[in-house]
Amino acid sequence: MDVSAEHLVEQARERFQLQDYYGAIHLLEEVVAAGRAFADAHHMLGLSYSLVGQQDQALAQLDRALALNPHYVEALVHRAIVLNELGRETEADAAFRRAAQVGGEPRQGFAAHVAAKLANQHAALGDAYLGAGGLTQAIAEYHQALALGPAFHDLRYKLGRMLLEAGRALDAREHFEIIVRARPTYLDAAAMLGLACYLAGDGLAARAVWEECRERRPEDPRVEAYLAMLARNDSPLPVAVPASGGDGDPPSAHPSNRSGRKKRS
Repeated sequence: MDVSAEHLVEQARERFQLQDYYGAIHLLEEVVAAGRAFADAHHMLGLSYSLVGQQDQALAQLDRALALNPHYVEALVHRAIVLNELGRETEADAAFRRAAQVGGEPRQGFAAHVAAKLANQHAALGDAYLGAGGLTQAIAEYHQALALGPAFHDLRYKLGRMLLEAGRALDAREHFEIIVRARPTYLDAAAMLGLACYLAGDGLAARAVWEECRERRPEDPRVEAYLAMLARNDSPLPVAVPASGGDGDPPSAHPSNRSGRKKRS
């Protein structure tokens, strides 16, 4: 069974909090190897490597986190610490100065590090609403989170999935397009972009997205299921939108939990 990147990262976070850094590394390397890691996963992996004394690997992961999010203050700080431990004091000083500069760049009137914390708190509240069945309220909280952290594509991905659940395929499509532009290697987001296109009635765009996904990840059963669904477009079938907490299972022909019906391409 394909385990979602979100679930693996959450497991890694639990291992990290228990100071099982090797366990966290094992889980996070799986996410990274699949090309599904966001900046926070690379950051946690780098920090875990640092804490087990593998500073070169730590630096490589922190660099990858910053390539995805140059304003990631914590990654900048931890990168400076690692550089200092490697004896690269001049580079460490430059990294600390950069962290101080970024930390002072305001977002929505807040310093960057404060905005990032607030964004995560909005997301946590959104998750609580979602768990209680408050999909509308959860979506509102995630919109607030992204206003404070527009580069937090992990949160944007969750929002896109919730919008699909709410039957707002066009809005979801916009968010998945933003992620795919920023992270062209994140194929889970691309697969969901195809689903958003399909549910919005744009079968041609969905086919193009899914065929590209198949070329890049031919072993993904979801993509084959989605393309098979398109091949049956002469007989409309209901489509079940994957729940926002999962990793995007293949579409179901059962009518339960559906958020839209298939449209002709």
